[in-house]
Amino acid sequence: MSHKIPESVLVVIHTAALEVLLLERADRPGFWQSVTGSLDAPDEPLLATAARELFEETGIVADAAALRLRDWQLSNIYEIYPVWRHRYAPGVTHNTEHVFSVEVPRDIAVTLSPREHLRHVWLPYLEAADRCFSSSNAEAVLQLPQRLK
Repeated sequence: MSHKIPESVLVVIHTAALEVLLLERADRPGFWQSVTGSLDAPDEPLLATAARELFEETGIVADAAALRLRDWQLSNIYEIYPVWRHRYAPGVTHNTEHVFSVEVPRDIAVTLSPREHLRHVWLPYLEAADRCFSSSNAEAVLQLPQRLK
């Protein structure tokens, strides 16, 4: 098995009214988050990673026409939870996460990947931030109003 690349994307999915889509992790019930995922290859462009993970986890296609991913040009470096460190090369303890968002219609179809997520919920952004288990995810959700100006 190859090791995960310690570089990932976070994609905050929201409506124009600032409702946020959160997903409950299948491997950690009760842990809610936005779309996240690591690069497949060291040279995979971040925008491609964000679009791929968005589609894999929700079935939503960001085609740059109707739905466009917005690169926040924001990176968070955080310590990888010990429970997940075995997925990375020995000695890797930190991950760099790049933040994106995408505005979608509230009635968009959401198709979860069952091995990754149990269910999804739409919440007003303040409630969504409270429910995120990751502090960087919560912080990104709280920044939505400023980012959309």
